[in-house]
Amino acid sequence: MAQIKVYYEPETKLLTVFWQTPRKNQICTELDNGVILIKDATTDEPIGVEILSYRAGDNRLDSVSVQMGQTEVRSP
Repeated sequence: MAQIKVYYEPETKLLTVFWQTPRKNQICTELDNGVILIKDATTDEPIGVEILSYRAGDNRLDSVSVQMGQTEVRSP
């Protein structure tokens, strides 16, 4: 089962969401409007996002889409 970790820092209004384990070699790229993509620097795989100046009800999360694969189990 996938685990998502969400961190919120109210003093800086920073919301961070990881769907993979944070890495020492991660890199960040600003996508648009204060949305930061966090990627593994070695594999270039997205591992999380940060939302700058986050407030409850912020609609910028609506523009973030994460698709996680699931192995299909077939009956014999």
